[in-house]
Amino acid sequence: AAVDEYTVFHLVGDMVALLDTLGEQTAIIVGNDWGATVAWQAAQMRPDRFRGVVAMSVPMMGRPPMAPTRIFPRTDEALLYTLYFQEPGVAEAEFGADVRRALRKILFAASGEAGPRKPGDGTPNPFAMVSRKAGLLAGLPDPQVLPDWLTETDLHAYVDAFMTSGFEGGLNYYRNLDRNWQLQASLAGMRIEVPALFLVGERDTGLSIPGMRDIIDDMPSLVPQLTETVIVPGSGHWLPQERPDLVSAAIAGFAKRIAG
Repeated sequence: AAVDEYTVFHLVGDMVALLDTLGEQTAIIVGNDWGATVAWQAAQMRPDRFRGVVAMSVPMMGRPPMAPTRIFPRTDEALLYTLYFQEPGVAEAEFGADVRRALRKILFAASGEAGPRKPGDGTPNPFAMVSRKAGLLAGLPDPQVLPDWLTETDLHAYVDAFMTSGFEGGLNYYRNLDRNWQLQASLAGMRIEVPALFLVGERDTGLSIPGMRDIIDDMPSLVPQLTETVIVPGSGHWLPQERPDLVSAAIAGFAKRIAG
């Protein structure tokens, strides 16, 4: 329940513990979104255990000059979703009121089916500015038919999982953004010195963030062994679900290449 037990340092520790439990000395670590953040940090902190990293959606970024929540935009009417997630209980109540509806809306709105992504084009985006009055879900479409990659069986499994766990654990990741920034001062300027592969959907919500493509282009300065950046046509933010065959083939090919 403690918010401060969800730092990226705790999460990397979980990954090391998982390797120990499996009896494996090293592994290639793979992650999407927050999982990409954990994967990058695991490769940076423990290259002795993680000999390669495959990250999706979120590129490796340098440490910002000030705490993230001081940088994120806010107005009297709206605030960035990461700020909306900061107050314990607020997003939990909105999402928990109808878990199936919340997941259906968020999964669709960040997918490739929601449409192309260009800054300010009005395409639905759950990871953008949130109305202080209406909340995050009100402005998102509720699809009448699920995308082909999201079956009713899958959605039911996700709903069951969140009905059991609630949303607090996942949201607590966001409540450690400033704490992570403080802790990562010890890693400032440190590069990732293991082979890496980056994939992102052409319609990923993150690509509509101003400056994101520049951050992706600059990654070799932080990840000198970045083997390739792949932009997947037509895909959105849920790349492993939307294009599982392509992602699996990319991971397998990467593993084969770095195995020598």
